[in-house]
Parts: sequence; structure tokens; C-alpha cells
Amino acid sequence: MPDPIIPLFAEKAPHPFVSLGRRPAGARSEGQGRPPAGASRAPFTGASTLAGWRRSGVGPLVALAILLLGSPGAALAQKAGTGETIASAPIAEAAQRFNIPERWIWAVMRAESNGDLRAVSPVGAMGLMQIMPTTWTSLRTRYRLGSDPFDARDNILAGAAYLREMYDRYGDVTAMLAAYNAGPGRTDEYLSRGRPLPVATRAYIAKLASITGGSDDTRLAVAQPPDPFAWRRAALFPTRAGGSSTAATAPSKGTPAFPSAAAAEPVAPRQASLFVPLSDEITR
Repeated sequence: MPDPIIPLFAEKAPHPFVSLGRRPAGARSEGQGRPPAGASRAPFTGASTLAGWRRSGVGPLVALAILLLGSPGAALAQKAGTGETIASAPIAEAAQRFNIPERWIWAVMRAESNGDLRAVSPVGAMGLMQIMPTTWTSLRTRYRLGSDPFDARDNILAGAAYLREMYDRYGDVTAMLAAYNAGPGRTDEYLSRGRPLPVATRAYIAKLASITGGSDDTRLAVAQPPDPFAWRRAALFPTRAGGSSTAATAPSKGTPAFPSAAAAEPVAPRQASLFVPLSDEITR
């Protein structure tokens, strides 16, 4: 009696839909639901589970969810949302510790990293508040922070501490933001010698106008820098004690106003005559 022929493949099952609730015990040996790297995906077939979902009416919803979750915009939104969720408590702590408004920290964090915990800029700034490596080293020592610059709490505390230091230095929110973005050295050069701020810094200040108190406080971003040649217009003749000059001097035209930060912390000496004031009483 000849051996019965055993087919290599079974015929198509009458009910191709496979319930996910009753998978065989070995089904999870392939991984945690992630396809192997570089593997191609099989097309929809009659025996496909997704094909069964499609016939049951669930397919369109599943496809839409896959498209939304797989889009770059959804990934960014998910990443930003995660960062902002984690940042809430540290921001409240930092605002209380350094006595600055929470909205300052929120605004700077969103402008700097958009809530990305692992953000690294082309120049090496790190984390939610985009702290430069050298600045991080200094701040973590002064404020006893941890060793990980990407830790949400420590990064936010460092950024808030730096905002407070720059505010104490200049006494002005706009100058504080300029120093946070371009550095205090560059901001000092702008205020003292009129070296223009970088275009990126001016755009940064304008972007954060919501925390600077309005257009009056954004003059640092849009106004002309202080005139470095104002000394040339000092009086060339002796002045009397009453303040009047022995020769009339025409006021300069178009001399720009100093930004508000300069009023809080003057960086240039007051202009004076080149000669000693004369007394109204002449000794003979």
C-alpha cells in the first residue's frame, strides 16, 4: 500500500482572522513587536490579521493611527510633550529657588529646545535649557547639581540660575535674554562699545517679547547701538559753574538712546568738557 501523500501546505483556512488574544506561546519569541532592521513587510493577504481587521471595519482606524504615530510631526509633538510634562515640577522648584517667574523659564525652554530632553545644538549646547558645556561645569559646581547635563531637573535649575545671574548683572529682562543667548561678554560689548548684537540674538529677543514686558523693553533688539564717537561732541570751550557754555554747541542729530539695561547699570562715563568750569567771579 503506497504511503499517503502529505501535502506540504495546508489548504486556505475558512476563517483567516486570527484572534490576538489567543496567540501561541512561542509567538513572542520574535521580539517586542519591532520588525527586524531592514526587513521588508509582507503584503496584505487573505490570511493576514490586518486583512481581517480591514474586513471588520477596524482597518481604517488602525491605518490612520499608524500614519499619525509614524509621522515626524507626531514624533516631535510626543517628544516635546514628554519634556514639558517632566519639566513642570523642576520649573516650579527653580522659580522658587532663584526667585524668578515661572513663565520666564517656560518661555526660554520652549525657545531653546522645544521641550526636547536630549537636544544638542550645532555648537554643543545641551538639554532643555541648552546649557553650554563650560557654563554647565561652572553652574553645577556652584549650585551642587548632578553630573548629567541632560537630567531635566538639573538642566532646568542650571538654566534658571543663569537667568537669575544675568538679571542681577544687568537689571533688565531684555539684556538678560541677550546675555543668555549671546553671552555676557558680547552683551557688554554692545552696551559699552556699540558692537552690534548677532542677528540670531536680536531674533531670539524678539521671539521672547512676551516676557520682556512689551515693546519698550525690546529696544535692545531693534534700536541702534550706543554711539561710540559721542565723545567727539563734547564741549570744546570752558563752561561756567551754572552749566552754560561760553560757546554754543549744537545738539547732535540722530544720537540713539541707550537701552534700558544701560540705565540700570551704566557702562560708559558721563561726557564732560575738555576744560575746567570757570567761576562767575573773576579775581583781579
